Amino acid sequence: MCVSLRLAEAEPRSIILGYVAHGANSLAQGRLPPPSRILLVLPLQQMNSSVRMAAVPCLGLTLFLWSQGPGVQGQEFQFGPCRVEGVVLQELWEAFRATKDIVQAQDNVKSVQLLQKEVLQNVSDAESCHLIHALLKFYLNAVFKNYPSKAAESKILKSFSTLANNFIVIVSKLQPSQENEMFSTSESARRRFLRFQRAFKKLDIEAARIKAFGEVDILLAWMERFYRL
Repeated sequence: MCVSLRLAEAEPRSIILGYVAHGANSLAQGRLPPPSRILLVLPLQQMNSSVRMAAVPCLGLTLFLWSQGPGVQGQEFQFGPCRVEGVVLQELWEAFRATKDIVQAQDNVKSVQLLQKEVLQNVSDAESCHLIHALLKFYLNAVFKNYPSKAAESKILKSFSTLANNFIVIVSKLQPSQENEMFSTSESARRRFLRFQRAFKKLDIEAARIKAFGEVDILLAWMERFYRL
């Protein structure tokens, strides 16, 4: 089943239309995805009302308002050598808080934590770019890609889309170094990520997705360490 979403128009500047996860890999590698999977950014003033009423297909197409309003300049994530500008951390927190009670109430596996302290504790600046890149790509491909219909049923689709699309933006701007001298750093980050991935795979897939989504607050709290105003 597919869902329609009417977008609010509170001083919007543009919308981002795209396939969650499918476009993320290509963007992260610095190339455009195929036409059927492309992320499209269009100023709202150039669209008629029929375009603004968009269907959200079950494959993971999401739509959200992207506002580059005053105050965005000067705010950035600094994951070691990787800088990400134009993402407002407070908007991510607000989007998650709008979903938190509903998503965490669906989590029936209270004894397990995926984002354990061994994954996120004492991460060096040099490791951080590799680790956040791996984690966000995993969220896009394994968690958010399969969640739009469930988000629609739970009436949290708009907040879910804000999170997913901001994750796409962050991944698209991260460029972890592949140089030889960074090998030990990237391997350390990879071991941390694999610990998270193994814990995810031990659970039933639906339970794992809900658990991972419910732990976005843990992820955001860690990301906040690397946010600069």
